[in-house]
Amino acid sequence: MARKLDDPAEDVDARKRDHERKRAAAPETVGEGLSPIAAEAATRPTAEEVAAKSPDDLRYLNRELSWLELSLRVLAQAEDPSSPLLERAKFTAIFSDLHDEFFQVRVAGLKDQAAAGLGVTSPDGLTPSEQLGAIRARVVDLVDRQSRLFVDVLGPALAREGISIVDHGSLRDGDRAQLDGVFEDRIFPVLTPLAVDPGHPFPYISNLSLNLAVIVVDPGTGQRRFARVKVPPLLPRFIALTDDGNADARRRVQRFVPLEDVIAAHLGQLFPGMDIERHHPFRVTRNADLTLEEEEADDLLAAVEVELRRRRFGNAVRLEVDPAMTDEVRTLLIRELELGPDDVYEIDAPLELAGLWALYEIDRPELKDPPFSPVTQTRLTGPDDEPVDVFGAIRAGDILVHHPYDSFTTSVEMFIKQAASDPQVLAIKQTLYRTSADSPIVKSLIRAAERGKQVAALVELKARFDEQANVAWARALEEAGVHVVYGLVGLKTHSKTALVVRQEPDGIRRYCHIGTGNYNPKTARMYEDVGLLTSDPALGADLTDLFNLLTGYSRQVSYRKILLAPTSLRARMVELIEAEAAVATDGGHGRIVMKMNSLVDPAIIDALYAASQAGVDIDLVIRGICCLRPGVPELSDHIRVRSILGRYLEHSRIYRFGDGEHRPVELLIGSADMMPRNLDRRIEVLVPVDHPDLQERLLEVLDIELADDTLAWELQPDATWARVGRGPGEPANSHHRLQELACSRTRRRHEPEHLLPIGRS
Repeated sequence: MARKLDDPAEDVDARKRDHERKRAAAPETVGEGLSPIAAEAATRPTAEEVAAKSPDDLRYLNRELSWLELSLRVLAQAEDPSSPLLERAKFTAIFSDLHDEFFQVRVAGLKDQAAAGLGVTSPDGLTPSEQLGAIRARVVDLVDRQSRLFVDVLGPALAREGISIVDHGSLRDGDRAQLDGVFEDRIFPVLTPLAVDPGHPFPYISNLSLNLAVIVVDPGTGQRRFARVKVPPLLPRFIALTDDGNADARRRVQRFVPLEDVIAAHLGQLFPGMDIERHHPFRVTRNADLTLEEEEADDLLAAVEVELRRRRFGNAVRLEVDPAMTDEVRTLLIRELELGPDDVYEIDAPLELAGLWALYEIDRPELKDPPFSPVTQTRLTGPDDEPVDVFGAIRAGDILVHHPYDSFTTSVEMFIKQAASDPQVLAIKQTLYRTSADSPIVKSLIRAAERGKQVAALVELKARFDEQANVAWARALEEAGVHVVYGLVGLKTHSKTALVVRQEPDGIRRYCHIGTGNYNPKTARMYEDVGLLTSDPALGADLTDLFNLLTGYSRQVSYRKILLAPTSLRARMVELIEAEAAVATDGGHGRIVMKMNSLVDPAIIDALYAASQAGVDIDLVIRGICCLRPGVPELSDHIRVRSILGRYLEHSRIYRFGDGEHRPVELLIGSADMMPRNLDRRIEVLVPVDHPDLQERLLEVLDIELADDTLAWELQPDATWARVGRGPGEPANSHHRLQELACSRTRRRHEPEHLLPIGRS
């Protein structure tokens, strides 16, 4: 029977009533009478107890702690004095964003497991409670390091460059008068102070909201009360002060006051007639993972919309506070949010440093990386830099695009744009996992549908933290007449695929794009990804079958060229690894290079260990999580793991098998990382790249990243990461080198046979 989709307002009221019952029954002592999650937190193992545990199986590194090592590498970028100042501020903001997501998803999941008393352990042998203890210890160190960096280094350095974050108490009278006007006009009208007393229950604190905890005193009765003021998220994180006229004539001095400081300075206007005894900023993080019973939902779109509204009221998992917060206020918040003391993190810096993104937007190019404009590949540029007929260019031979070095706009976007307007195009089918708010690709799909073409879009509503945007696009596409589907029950569709069906003089021809990145023009300028544009008949037939699987009913499991998860991909990857091991066992040179975002899957790790023991030479380039332990004698001494972290986010997945000398190289690209979720619970696609010229380009990318001694880190056997030492000669920066190569290709002479005018076939 289908699940009834409850009215969100009724659901919230029910939650409030339940919360009040629990609150009335709860004793004042922290840790007693709390929810199962909070009770678990009060008895969680200490960091020392976790460190003292030595798991029997040292084959795997802990996934969550490996993730925190990624955040450490991001923080190291912010600490790097050789980086431009606003780039360092940007990495500080990214660090905060990463931790927000980590707590909303990973910590929330572990807390649920621990509260349920599940006896499961991670592959490295730690229970959920032990992992939470280890996470707590690591996060405390990392956040303290971030705070010291901002307060002692970045803040003063920004001030020296004329960008100052100042507190309200240090301002001159003229500045305060200016902020008084800003408060009256823009801030005060949207504030809602919420008191807590027998007639006003403790308010629900929404996810990731910044708040002020205020203690007010009634001067008539002497009674003390707690109140909460939410810092409105729609207002600027920092309020800019206009130039006071004393700035150095050569540059504009820009001063900013945190929004919570401005509100705190005007609390008397929110509580007239009351004395403000004290106030403290705090921030709450909640479980933000969607919980969907897809098989019971009549309408998945409606179910996602309801769950998005409920997300605001997930269990609290983290409380960030000012170190000066009194024990009284802290205890109140812990009790009301149903947390334990170990869920509280003191931040000796402005809360929510992700707000530094606002400073990064300041127009100070000298404090940022030199600008780089993606180039248009020679084969996609006509005389006088005019665009070419993309279909003619693809017919002339497969095209490999490498973003952000190759322009996304003049390649993938143009492919879909021309398909939408070309009268010979009959149908367009595409998967959409994440895209931008003003997506040109989605607009092209809408135009194509309006012109009578058959358009099908698989919109993944469960793309974490992009659900709201995808719901909006799904509705817009449906209204335009696009056939919109939401994938298969129980599986996320993560593949990056597009299929264009075109009527040509010699019959129907299918054009394909298969990539590693999302169809998002904004991230395509920051994320490193590769993609294949091809009219290969076998791949066209494979994508036709894939879209029939996604939009209709099909049990097809075998394909001509593509590898598909969750059916054939896992088994084939293990086969390829084992084939290299067999070559090495027979005395040959086994060679594996795998570039991906994360390596977590135990079966893939075990296959790589076995290949190493057979003598296969293995290099892994992994941006984020790695649960494989490299360099262990007789286990992984032929495996090296590195991570590239710099200006661009490494996002492509490239898999190489074979040495290329005695045997041909096999190269695969696509959407799949080597994680259980990608291999078993998602629709993922890997495609072989066969053309020698395109293989050469992919091998060049891998070689450049393996030679990097500037942006690269190496994973050590003890699970720590260390920067790669500088080699002799000029520093090797892979991002700079790939920029140079992209620019040099555009300076080469055009190949006329590839440059067909638009509209000609």
